[in-house]
Amino acid sequence: MGQTISPIESTGSSRQRDSHLAVGHMRAGVYRGQGRVTVESVPIPEIGEGEILFRVAACGICGTDIKKIHHGFIAPPQILGHELAGTVVKAGRGVTKFKPGDRVVSFHHIPCGDCFYCERKLFSQCAGYKKVGLTAGFDPNGGGFAEYVRAMPWIVERGMIALPADVSFEEATFAEPVNTCLKAVRKARVSKNETVLVIGQGPIGMLLMLLAKYEGGEVFTSDPMPGRRAASLRFGAEGSFDPASKNLLEEIRSRTDGRGADVVMVAVPSPSLVPEALTLARPGGRILLFAHNDPVMQLGFPAAAVGVEEKEILGSYSASVDDQDESAALVFERKLPVRELISHRFPLDQIGEALELAARPADDTLKVVIRHE
Repeated sequence: MGQTISPIESTGSSRQRDSHLAVGHMRAGVYRGQGRVTVESVPIPEIGEGEILFRVAACGICGTDIKKIHHGFIAPPQILGHELAGTVVKAGRGVTKFKPGDRVVSFHHIPCGDCFYCERKLFSQCAGYKKVGLTAGFDPNGGGFAEYVRAMPWIVERGMIALPADVSFEEATFAEPVNTCLKAVRKARVSKNETVLVIGQGPIGMLLMLLAKYEGGEVFTSDPMPGRRAASLRFGAEGSFDPASKNLLEEIRSRTDGRGADVVMVAVPSPSLVPEALTLARPGGRILLFAHNDPVMQLGFPAAAVGVEEKEILGSYSASVDDQDESAALVFERKLPVRELISHRFPLDQIGEALELAARPADDTLKVVIRHE
């Protein structure tokens, strides 16, 4: 998938990092073009009225980060990373919700709340939502792959959440991905006792499985990696199948009186899985495409699956502000085993290795997290 991410050079210890704050510089993993991320010294963002500067403690690597880096979907330079949590170090004039020393988790998109799309709860289509409100420099793009991040006023007011004392920064980084997955499960209208199949058991597929169970579904999964299938069963899937060695259609139909799954959720960005998902769904069933957000990818499927069998193809993108508090509570109250989903942790100096592992996972790879020591 794309070019190999270039090696990263180390630029200092935690003591040196603190001295960077005094002189106005920090370390950051900077995207410099397709397949290239390098650790560099860059200016610490300056904040204005209503804004906050916080020090990043942990940041999860998202599949969207991988796509942008490997396929060159964005113009360099950029500092990515949007699943992040940390500690407030500076609050701008007018900020009353947070103060230095507060531990926080932050979303990076927040809708305006007043436009045509917000009125219809299509928050991710709001023009304001599309403006990223977190930056570590360059064009705003999250910034969690840096030591310090600036949060803009609309994020400070409506997209930042204080962490309970017993919740770790690593756990808190799941607030955003849990939100995106909860939104997707509800977009697919998963309801109690429905049969759900989740294709792909990477970290997102695993969250989709857990949240489909949370909504009351009987959830089955598939993945070619034995380690991920074993983890899926450990975390609560009713069954997990190897698509290469099992007749998945027979497996699902045998459990649904020959009908097929009520809902099929696709968490792998492969065009060939769309017609397969349609085959696995019962007539009138729903197919939710979670990973198919590539601006170049084209999809094809038999028209009769939709036009005759009345199967629905649905998409879900990003988070929902309506689910923000609930998704955070699911993490904070440990109703989901998010910490157990973390398989690998890397310091910022090894971000190249971390991104490479997330892009080409091993059998035991689930969530990869960057930790700022």
